[in-house]
Amino acid sequence: MDPRRLVRASKYIARVLRHDPGRAGVRLDPQGWTSVDALLAGLGRANVRLSRTELDEVVAGNDKKRFEFSADRTRIRARQGHSVPVDLGLAPAVPPEVLYHGTVGRFLPAITAEGLRPMNRHDVHLSPDEETAARVGARRGRPVVLSVAAGRMHRDGHGFRVTGNGVWLVPAVPPEYLSAPPAADPS
Repeated sequence: MDPRRLVRASKYIARVLRHDPGRAGVRLDPQGWTSVDALLAGLGRANVRLSRTELDEVVAGNDKKRFEFSADRTRIRARQGHSVPVDLGLAPAVPPEVLYHGTVGRFLPAITAEGLRPMNRHDVHLSPDEETAARVGARRGRPVVLSVAAGRMHRDGHGFRVTGNGVWLVPAVPPEYLSAPPAADPS
């Protein structure tokens, strides 16, 4: 599949499975799953025509591994990032001592005052390494990578979960658990 078409299809599927299933006329079950056949039919009705082989390529080729198939490969869902109500059924997990969050400098004043909030999503997304966090932050400009004292947060009673693609989820990160690089410029 043409790389540009793959990216466009991936973004559209992410919108459908995370935020707006009605856009493709599909319904998500309480855990965020929909049938592959229903998704493909809905995409076709929305003029985003994909074969099953192309959908497999989108799922396998997504750089962030945003999607997953059920064990029998008849259902599909987004792994995280939903703004629609779903329960991914992720068990509590003990995080590493430090996790990371990528952002841009212009958001630092609010983050310093309020911490990290999920905004329109269910959870704050944290990365296991600085490189991944930097790629996430770079989507909106020059990235700033914040360190999150995840181990201390967990010991203080904050619950963490981890998705199948290694993204750590937490409802919020209070400011006292965050540290920014000394040279972080809010511009």
